This record gives sequence, C-alpha cells and structure tokens, in this order.
Amino acid sequence: MTELILLGLAAAVAWKLYQWSRAPQDAPLRSVTLCLLTALLSYPLAMPGGGSGVDTVAGHGTAKLVQNVLLLLTVYFLMCFYLYSADGPAARRRARGEAVVVALVAVAIVVAAETVPHDVFAGSFSTADMTIPQIAFFYGVTGLYLMYALGVTGRWTRQYARMSQRPHATGLWMAAVGLSAMAVACAVRAVFVAVRWSGGTVRQPLMAGVAVFLVVSILLFVSGVTYAGARARVTSARLWLRRRRDHRRLAPLWQLLTDAYPENVLRPASPALWDRWRAHGVHRRYHRRIVECRDGLVDISPYLAHEGEGTEVLYLPPAVLADRLRQAVTTIGMDARPARQAVPLAMPQADDRDADVRHLSAVSDALRLSA
Repeated sequence: MTELILLGLAAAVAWKLYQWSRAPQDAPLRSVTLCLLTALLSYPLAMPGGGSGVDTVAGHGTAKLVQNVLLLLTVYFLMCFYLYSADGPAARRRARGEAVVVALVAVAIVVAAETVPHDVFAGSFSTADMTIPQIAFFYGVTGLYLMYALGVTGRWTRQYARMSQRPHATGLWMAAVGLSAMAVACAVRAVFVAVRWSGGTVRQPLMAGVAVFLVVSILLFVSGVTYAGARARVTSARLWLRRRRDHRRLAPLWQLLTDAYPENVLRPASPALWDRWRAHGVHRRYHRRIVECRDGLVDISPYLAHEGEGTEVLYLPPAVLADRLRQAVTTIGMDARPARQAVPLAMPQADDRDADVRHLSAVSDALRLSA
C-alpha cells in the first residue's frame, strides 16, 4: 500500500511538472506542483527506516527535521493554490505574508533541533521525550502551524464546495472534511505535547487512535481531491468501451456497404497503429464508421425498393433490411440501373445519435446472423 501511494504521488508530480513546463506563469499550477513535490519528498522520510540513509550521513534526527520542514512547505503551497486562484493583489500579498510565517516556523524548529543532541530525535512522536523543552517546542510548533494551515484551507475548500455543482461539489466536501479532520488531529497532538511536556502521560492507545484518525483524514482528503477526476475518467472509460463495442458491431454493415462503394471510406486522421487505442482515435473511428455507413445506405437505397413499394422501404425491420441489402449488392454487381431516387434508410424513431447507432447496429447484427 505504501509503495502504491508513493508511485501515485510520483506519477502526479511528473504530470504536474510537465504541465508547469508548458505554463510556467500559471501561479495556481505552480503551487499545486510544489505542494505535490514536497509531499513526495517528505513521504519516504516518514516511512519506517526511510530516513536511515539521511541520518547516517548527516546525523540522527536530520531526516525527521527535513521531513517536517517539507511537510510545512506542503501545506503552505496548498494554501498558495487557493490564494493564487483568487488572483487579486490582496491574495498575492497574503501569499507573501504566509511565506514569511512558514519561514519563521521552519527556522524556529531548525534552531530548536540544533540545540539538542541529535540522538534525542531517534524515536517517533509517541516515544519522544517531551520533557526536553526543545523537543516539545519542535513538535508543538510544527503541529500548531499544521493545524492553522489545514484549518484555513479546509474553510476555503468548504466555501468553494458551496459554490460548486456535483460532482465537483462532492469531491470538495470530502476534501474539506478531510482537511478539517487533519487540523483537529494536529490540535489534539499539540495538546498531547503540552501534557507530556508538563510531566503528564498520554495512554498509547489514545495516541494510536489519533494517528489512525489522521491517516483516515489524509485518505479522505486525497479521495476528495481525486473524486471528480476519477469519476470523469471512469465515465470516459465507459464511453470508450461502448464506442469500441459499437464500432465492432457495425463492422458487417460497414463491410457490405464499403465493398459496394469503396469511395465512401474516409481517410483516417492518423495512420499510427497506437491511435487505435487512444481515446480520441477510438472516438474518431466510431464517428467515421457511422458516417460511412450512412453514406453507403443513401447510395444503395435506390436498389432496395421492390415494385409497387412506396415509403414502406423507409421503415423496414432490421432483418428484412439486411436481406434487401444483400440482394441490392448483387444487383449493383449486375450493373442494373436504380428505378427510384435515393432515400434515407434505417432511420430510428428518436432523433439522436445513440438511437441512430442502435438502429444501425441492429441491421448489422442481422447481417452477421444471416451470413
């Protein structure tokens, strides 16, 4: 699970870096990219044993210090995303002011960490000796800043959620709840620091419960951020699969008509083999096949009517129309002249593209079954 989250973060960072390279002046995009980048850099250091290499080179506690500074920058850049999205002079001044605040907090915890032996940072939050003032200051100040930044971004997210429509509003509400819950968890941990610094004790199950609550809050936030995009991707994938299926279903009808009228085959937009699997390529081939089928039906329609038939040919059932189409192709091969004008065939009752495709597919299925 940990490796999967790290891989997902790395993919997101790579994508955002690419987007940022194409729009270097986009301040909100820059903030999101830096937020994800600092989160990616801090995540391995927070993993069990992840900071051992850094501690070996730079001394015990260095990895924890770097990880916490990166975490401060992560929530700062998250705040900047909202501030720069407002795109006003006041918002930009607020972003610069917040930069001063996070810089002061980072300098303060670095100074606190440097005034004690490095080996006191060897443990985790639950095992650290909070009776040492510098350790209590380190964890307390970091937690208070995280509480502040997460609380503010949670409030801004709720405001955006109220102004948005579903499904974006759903994702924003999930993210807002996640951010607010993280802020609450940071506040509770700050209380734990104060209790332990004053000589009190906090039961291990209680600290473990808050840690689990924090993890759940993070997952809820990540789910909220990705909800709208994931839902759009699922919808897009379902449309892609349906159009590939319909493209294959239309193959018998398309083959029959293009054999009779090869000039109706449109030139492909891209000859690349991999274009067959790309979303845009699938959609283009789907629409092109419908147009080619419709053109072929118009061209062959004069050969379909029997003697004495009028408009009945317009509403033939799919199985009957499939039979007539096979006969008409034979008639065309004998160079017979059509006895009537071209008319539209296989017209659906409803006037929309989906109904049109269903009707054409029914004729194509009848051709396949009668082959």
